[in-house]
Amino acid sequence: MHKRSLGHTGLTIAPLVLGGNVFGWTADEPTSFQVLDAFAEAGFNAIDTADVYSRWHAGNQGGESEIIIGKWMKARKNRDRLVIVTKVGSEMGPGRKGLKAAYIEDAVEHSLRRLQVDTIDLYLSHWPDPDTPYEETLGAYQRLLAKGKVRAIGASNLDAAQLKASLDIAHQHKLPRYDVLQPEYNLYDRSSFEGPLQALCIAEDIGVITYFALAKGFLSGKYRSEADLKQSARGEGVAKYLNPRGRRLLKALDEVGKRHDAKPAEVALAWLMAQPGVTAPIASATSVAQMQSLARAANLNLGKDDLALLTDAGA
Repeated sequence: MHKRSLGHTGLTIAPLVLGGNVFGWTADEPTSFQVLDAFAEAGFNAIDTADVYSRWHAGNQGGESEIIIGKWMKARKNRDRLVIVTKVGSEMGPGRKGLKAAYIEDAVEHSLRRLQVDTIDLYLSHWPDPDTPYEETLGAYQRLLAKGKVRAIGASNLDAAQLKASLDIAHQHKLPRYDVLQPEYNLYDRSSFEGPLQALCIAEDIGVITYFALAKGFLSGKYRSEADLKQSARGEGVAKYLNPRGRRLLKALDEVGKRHDAKPAEVALAWLMAQPGVTAPIASATSVAQMQSLARAANLNLGKDDLALLTDAGA
């Protein structure tokens, strides 16, 4: 499969990243292994997770996703063929959150142990931390890079002003910069990335891997009425998309899908892969069938008319 360069990190990834947020939540360990096997067999190589996945689920404490991924890599002996992305900063318990140097340098050790690896390929600041200066956070990452604990760094959920400020501090203090951004971006949710943030990422050659690529599952097409929201544990988060614009998008996805014999989710992901500045969207799967559908998306080439129809429908 054709690989794309991930900004200045030196990492190359397939045009779709597998989301690990479902592992240990809506996908148990055996199911997660099946999905991961299908992912690898399809030629993909990048997996996104976070220390906090999936702490929100009853009985979980965080780290469940990393543990499952680590067990799978050990069982399959394929660590050298993968790009592992994980994140730090979300609350893991009382006093265990944020981007202060001491916390980052402690948290990375826990992630390394759960993943059963010596090095994390890409380590991301999960959320902005207004209580910690960029200089302190980037200084911690500089030490982790020097020790070989991580290969590259990035951030999630920064706006254009925050990302620019972090780049300026890195340049001024000769510190490593965020070379990857992970923003929320999909056919429906566009305003936070399109515009200044997208332009900055392109100008600075910052790799972009987008989350909620399917708008919490809405763009899969399986939620078309209030009754459909009861289909899964994620249904509640989809209700806000059931409006005229959302239905207009589903209609456009159906139309383009018919042209290419493709499912709505496949079309939505292919649209993202074609957007300027986007290296790869992140999408999760809870079954082998869903993973196989994601694989088809990576090989779906949309024409200019297709892209224009979708872009206009979601404007």
